[in-house]
Amino acid sequence: MAGHSKWANIKHRKGAVDAKRGKIFTRLIKEITVAARMGGGDPDGNPRLRSAVATARAENMPKDNIIRAIKKGTGELEGEVYDEILYEGYGPGGVAVLVECMTDNRNRTVADIRHYFAKSNGNLGESGCVAYMFDKKGMMLVDKSSISEEKLMELAIEAGADDVLEEEDHFQVVTAPGDFDEVREELEKAGVEFVEASLTMVPQTTIEVTEEKPAKALLKLLENLEGHEDVQNVHANFDIDDDLMVQLS
Repeated sequence: MAGHSKWANIKHRKGAVDAKRGKIFTRLIKEITVAARMGGGDPDGNPRLRSAVATARAENMPKDNIIRAIKKGTGELEGEVYDEILYEGYGPGGVAVLVECMTDNRNRTVADIRHYFAKSNGNLGESGCVAYMFDKKGMMLVDKSSISEEKLMELAIEAGADDVLEEEDHFQVVTAPGDFDEVREELEKAGVEFVEASLTMVPQTTIEVTEEKPAKALLKLLENLEGHEDVQNVHANFDIDDDLMVQLS
């Protein structure tokens, strides 16, 4: 899971910057709106909406913002209609990249995404060209300083998680997609606090990027994609040596 781990940790360090730009709230509002449009405005009967609302609350989004987003999704309030699109391509070093978007203008979005790939010596591919290299998983990051690995493992397995993995600064609680909401709710009841909790795409295998030039170009591509207003999530199957990461940081 190195690809997920590396990029998740990078994004966590950049979280304060993204928050200032309003990116987190913008993404969550889109997710809540689309979830409500597709499955109705009742979180109890709509797992995707329930998860989005829980994430929004964890990010301290005001309740009024959440309610408005739900009402826009159900049509009670006027708002944009977003299409969900998955773009696939190859970045520097042959790294597979998945880009999840929500957009009200497909032509604008695909032009921008293609430009980012080309500028980084990568290329945007056809649908299905890299998606088969990833598995959908539930993923919760827990700060190491907040709980012992033994205690978290006990709580997570009892709640129905598949595994708990140790990273540099965090523990990762991994679940099957269908178990994510239940495990999250059980851990929250037990007092576990998450740095991040979401459904994500985990690479089956990773490509090691060892040279500075492609590594720098790859991280720039991922940052550009993450910074785009229509991009919800970015996934990639890379691993970069820790020493090289320090140099690039």
